[in-house]
Amino acid sequence: MNFSVIIYVIGAVLRVEGALMLLPGAVGLIYGEREAWSFFAVGAAAFLAGAVMCLGRGKRGELFAKEGFVSVALSWLFISLFGCVPFVINRDIPRFIDAFFETVSGFTTTGSSILRDVEALSHASLFWRSFTHWIGGMGVLVFLLMLLPFVGGAGLHLLRAESPGPQVGKAVPKLRQNAFVLYVIYTAMTVAEIAILVCGKMPLFDAVTAAFGTAGTGGFAVRNTSIASYSPFCQYTITVFMILFGMNFNAYYFILMRRVRQAARIEELRWYLGVIAAAVLAIFINTRHIFATAEQAFRSAFFHVGSVITTTGFAIRDYNDYPQFSKVILLLLMFIGACAGSTGGGIKVSRVVVMVKSAFAELLRVVHPRIVKKVRLDGKAIEHETLRSINTFLISYIAIFIVSLLIVSVDDFGMMTNFSAVAATINNIGPGFDLVGPAGNYASFSDLSKLTFCFDMLAGRLEVIPMLVLLNPVTWSRAIRLHRRSRQGK
Repeated sequence: MNFSVIIYVIGAVLRVEGALMLLPGAVGLIYGEREAWSFFAVGAAAFLAGAVMCLGRGKRGELFAKEGFVSVALSWLFISLFGCVPFVINRDIPRFIDAFFETVSGFTTTGSSILRDVEALSHASLFWRSFTHWIGGMGVLVFLLMLLPFVGGAGLHLLRAESPGPQVGKAVPKLRQNAFVLYVIYTAMTVAEIAILVCGKMPLFDAVTAAFGTAGTGGFAVRNTSIASYSPFCQYTITVFMILFGMNFNAYYFILMRRVRQAARIEELRWYLGVIAAAVLAIFINTRHIFATAEQAFRSAFFHVGSVITTTGFAIRDYNDYPQFSKVILLLLMFIGACAGSTGGGIKVSRVVVMVKSAFAELLRVVHPRIVKKVRLDGKAIEHETLRSINTFLISYIAIFIVSLLIVSVDDFGMMTNFSAVAATINNIGPGFDLVGPAGNYASFSDLSKLTFCFDMLAGRLEVIPMLVLLNPVTWSRAIRLHRRSRQGK
């Protein structure tokens, strides 16, 4: 394993994080808050640490798949560790474990929180808390690929390790150009949402932070009532943008290139919109009796379906009050998640579609043993390698879910609280049900459970495999052995 290139990647990521911390510091100065200096100090420390780590010649080394997975996993751990320090220094979140939990939740675009009173935080901390969603939504390493040239297939290994979905698709052939296109679309949509929300008379600070949360499908809000205190216009706007950010970004590239038919032929997109429509209709019918008007019932169903399937986690009411049928639908949507190649979490619609088609194909082979039935998506046969990766992901996902549920259950909360808490963190949603619902938080859990949730959030955001590779003893024992041999050879 090439340790020098791993250190170089982590250093480059820390330099980016250090530079980005200037923004919450500037926000704090605008509002005249002393908390601003904690971001300047930690940002400088992160930038300096990154600069030292980049002094080596790691960028000239080769980065293969294993280095890509380890680099991505460690990079996300390091940015979370540095990112939580300002909260501890300025005393907005004085306990390190709680600050780390909140920061991991931010960068992984989960939105789970230990805070009981969000509005007590400084503007600088609120901005950084929401800004971590925007940074983590598209991925800090995708941003890095746009800035720095990587030799050979190094960039592709990083992209595959960080990007959500069963396989990485590039909108354009060149990797740096692909990263640039993604960030242009991402930024343009964020700015558009901010402008519309401001036109809807939402305060500028609230509009910016809400747009960060929507774009990253994260869900941190700056009000204790989440999005409930804003106008119906703003709620509808946020709902539409949540759904838009949950779509595969390649579709937007096709639309920009005037290849609308190609975008419309994306099968995952049709399933995604179809599931949303069916879920909204079912919940609207099931909850109509608990609202004063049909419009309120529709708005609540539309908003929460969009929030849950895109794994954003915003809320306009406590859906613990929903009938059981509607709550089950929301729970299922937590697992389905958004589209591959989006900023959303969950298993991903494309994986669910492929697994359903694979199941039907196997059932057909039982009846007709000699039939040759290929599993297809977008009219193309799914390669065996992709099917194998989906199966590996699913098995690993289930194993992590079960182990996490067992660990969290030691705290002895209710089954629905524990189950939905694990589901909400590993699928990067944020709120679950009962004690961790929209009106609750994760503050009551033990430190062990919070660290377990942190692992789940990172595993969910990075598609499980990078975190398992990082924790695999074989990865390090073999790497250290080869490193020693290379040094002895010199």
